[in-house]
Amino acid sequence: MSSQDRPQIYLITPPDLDPETFAPRLAQVLDAHEIACLRLAMAGSDADRIGRAADTLREVSHQRDVAIVIDTHLKLVERHGLDGVHLRDGARNVRAARKALGADAIVGAFCGTSRHDGMNAGEAGADYIAFGPVGDTQLGTGEIAERDLFAWWSEMIELPVVAEGGLTRDLVESLAPVTDFFGIGEEIWSAEDPAKALGEMLAPLGG
Repeated sequence: MSSQDRPQIYLITPPDLDPETFAPRLAQVLDAHEIACLRLAMAGSDADRIGRAADTLREVSHQRDVAIVIDTHLKLVERHGLDGVHLRDGARNVRAARKALGADAIVGAFCGTSRHDGMNAGEAGADYIAFGPVGDTQLGTGEIAERDLFAWWSEMIELPVVAEGGLTRDLVESLAPVTDFFGIGEEIWSAEDPAKALGEMLAPLGG
């Protein structure tokens, strides 16, 4: 698979992290692999705690020219100098997010397994659509986003699509021809060497 056709990597943080210990692990992955974007996906609503993590991880990412978006917390984007927001409720808030953040910000939408939601989010101004889970995980309702959905989207819709949730090496190989990005997070962070774990998962993509 040529580098031009190969899906890019969209890295997702763990839901619970300590910025000081996570930052060097993140830096190691960013230095070892070409990463298109990082998503800060911390659980909870503690703006101070999430904001501190945002500041630390923004520094690590921007030093390496990697964009960073944040899950859901629209108000923290400008406050912490982030590049955009990832919305988890389909098309519902895309238009408002685009209006609030402006044309240059990244606005993404997770649409589960719904092509209808995906198309609506695109029309509302989303920069990318994420479908998932593609494998065994607790993401969304647990209903699997099948390969056929990605194949249809890639053929019919120009908007970039992210495959995320429960990825494995076999799924990477299967979905590579029909997705633009792989959203990878929990699959690697529990490993002792996340950079190595990511490399092994991406082996089917070639060098």
